[in-house]
Amino acid sequence: FFSCQCPSTDEAAKKEINQILLEQQNGWNNGSIKAYMQGYQKSDSLRFASGGNVSYGWKTTLDRYLKGYPDKSTMGKLTFSEIDIKIISENSALVFGKWELEREQDHPWGLFTLVFRLTDNGWRIVHDHTSSGE
Repeated sequence: FFSCQCPSTDEAAKKEINQILLEQQNGWNNGSIKAYMQGYQKSDSLRFASGGNVSYGWKTTLDRYLKGYPDKSTMGKLTFSEIDIKIISENSALVFGKWELEREQDHPWGLFTLVFRLTDNGWRIVHDHTSSGE
């Protein structure tokens, strides 16, 4: 038995992961945190690290976003850029990128590292480490 990480399989995975990030960005920019959260694995083991805090669970992450961004003006316009996707195995990927929020009062930005896993529902984020560049 041997395994081959085929380039065509890698490209298909990268395309699907890119699509998830685009759907997250579009959901956010339409004012829907719930749509944004569809990119995350609905699991109690989802890990989210930011600002020196670590939390676990899809619902905990959703609640944290809803508290931090209660309306469209605090959400602003989200842009992901500098996306770099590395396929680690047939069911794991590492994604690095930059996030920016364009809001009336400010323009926060930062970096993120995501671990995606191939699940029964397709590729989903199982670990998110987001930092602020400010």
